Amino acid sequence: MRIIIITQNEPFYLRSSLNYLIKLLPKNHKIVGCIVGDVSPFGKKESFLEKALKTFRIFGIFFFIHYTLKFLKHKLFEQSLNSFLISRNIPNIILTSSVNSEESLNKIKSYKPDLIISILGNQIFKKKLIELAPMGCINLHTALLPKYRGLMPTFWVLKNEEKFTGVSVFFVDEGIDSGPIIVQKKIKIGNLNQSELISLTKKIGMECIAEAVEKISENKINLIPNPDSEKTYFSFPTRKDVIDFNLKGKKFY
Repeated sequence: MRIIIITQNEPFYLRSSLNYLIKLLPKNHKIVGCIVGDVSPFGKKESFLEKALKTFRIFGIFFFIHYTLKFLKHKLFEQSLNSFLISRNIPNIILTSSVNSEESLNKIKSYKPDLIISILGNQIFKKKLIELAPMGCINLHTALLPKYRGLMPTFWVLKNEEKFTGVSVFFVDEGIDSGPIIVQKKIKIGNLNQSELISLTKKIGMECIAEAVEKISENKINLIPNPDSEKTYFSFPTRKDVIDFNLKGKKFY
């Protein structure tokens, strides 16, 4: 199966996640290209300065310093995502317009994908893109859908003092995290901080993607409903949400 991945250039977890996924995928499945968008942690396009200032205002000085140092360490001493893709012989597909534009669709189609996988995708996929690959388009969400649709589920499950969370791999439709689920795993949160929970859900998420790919390729899918009637949806946290998170004794790292 020929696979294209659509993602964003997230500096902290993505490279190790993709490396793990590549190891998990059987040899008869090949990642033939990767589309890497700009980082969009707040759910919309913003300049680097806007992102930095917003992070500082919402999460506070200690969070800001911690992740600034971590970001600089990545930039100065660790392999870039582009270098990683080159080392794995995965073409970096450069798009000059929206992923849904006719120009982009034609470029993606030229790689003849059987399946599209969205990991940290930050654009809403429209029907032509969703239907471009014969085997469909799937997405990873680090929550137990239909609960916790939207942004930063690891933050919200900790803030809301949930005992369990999980990961869901589902077929993309034109809604937000609303398509039928292919694979879902439940995870006990315990005493994990947010950074640890992100790492764990990413790792299990890659395992679930690999399992979903096998189910799709073998046509052995038993879809799990993802009903809108049971959904909860969360957007990006406010400063008040972060203060409440801290007051409940929850930790970011």
